[in-house]
Amino acid sequence: MTLYGILDVGIWQAVLAALVMTHITILAVTVYLHRSQAHRALDLHPVVSHFFRFWLWLTTGMVTRQWVAVHRRHHARCETPLDPHSPQVLGLRKVLMEGAELYAEAASDEDTIDRFGKGQTHDWIERSLYGRFHWQGILVMLAIDLLLFGVYGITIWAVQMLWIPFWAAGVVNGVGHFAGYRNFESPDASTNIAPWGILIGGEELHNNHHAFPSSARLSSKWWEFDLGWLYIRLLSSVGLAKVRHLAPKPRVVAGKQHLDMDTLSAVIRSRMHVIARYGQEVLAPVARAELCRDAAHCRRLVRKSQKLLTKEAGRLDAAARQRVEQLLAQHQTLATVYHFRERLQEVWDRRAPTQEALLKMLQDWCQQAEGTGIQALESFSRNLRGYSLEGTHR
Repeated sequence: MTLYGILDVGIWQAVLAALVMTHITILAVTVYLHRSQAHRALDLHPVVSHFFRFWLWLTTGMVTRQWVAVHRRHHARCETPLDPHSPQVLGLRKVLMEGAELYAEAASDEDTIDRFGKGQTHDWIERSLYGRFHWQGILVMLAIDLLLFGVYGITIWAVQMLWIPFWAAGVVNGVGHFAGYRNFESPDASTNIAPWGILIGGEELHNNHHAFPSSARLSSKWWEFDLGWLYIRLLSSVGLAKVRHLAPKPRVVAGKQHLDMDTLSAVIRSRMHVIARYGQEVLAPVARAELCRDAAHCRRLVRKSQKLLTKEAGRLDAAARQRVEQLLAQHQTLATVYHFRERLQEVWDRRAPTQEALLKMLQDWCQQAEGTGIQALESFSRNLRGYSLEGTHR
């Protein structure tokens, strides 16, 4: 054994080893903890599951049941004072710099674990080793790193210890609710940090995830890439994983004009897609027609106005609400399509005694939309009649 461990590595080999091991940790978090355990989007073979559990014990000291409970509480209480790590409430700096501490505080709350950790693995090894000696695992990892890499092992271990607190607890939980782009108007402030989810295993596509939490695939657009999904497909191809849920994909059945339960199901289950398309196909063209005076003015004004008009009402501050009211008061056609958007949302937001009552609401909406004389709205309504589901299962 040399100063550089039993592997006697050089500096670039040590860097490569650190990147490989931190990548496995990211994979364990996104595929095992997040998609499989927290959201039940896929089932993993017991061998794969236990490898991830063991690896996370070594590299993070996190207990599966605790992590799942904290994450589920985040979804249930998103952007409220009860959200464990919302930058909208706590500030971006605090979540970035103290993400691990915020997680630890929430994980120590027994009520959180009992309420949101139901159905999680709590077997003998979880109780007797991973849960009872959760911090000893990282000391075992330190010993392994020193044995394999010698003096480089100290740096490799330090990088491993910082990787998840920074990238997951800090960047995803912080930046992923503060800055980026949005494909879907979910009721929270989630964003897609980048369209290519590589460094954090696909978790960069955070707005897509909040729109469809139970989907095993986090990419939505053709130009987005989810590395975690690639690994899931590879595991599935050799029988080590089984996908349970994917985001619903609405399709339009050519010639279908009769609104039925299949249409209703497609609209409700694909509501994020429906509202996104409404913004693109109805609000945007109507805003252009109503607001444009010259090309430069049009682009700037429509862009700003569309952001306001498509944003969830609950996410508008007082100034934004006032601006929306001014726009609607000044432009009658824009007000009409805006209010039709609100009424469409009531189809899935309102509690109705029966599915038939919801179907009647959708039928009335389409009939009235097609009688407005607004071409974009009428076209959208006719298109909506043909909605069906490709399915949420593979």
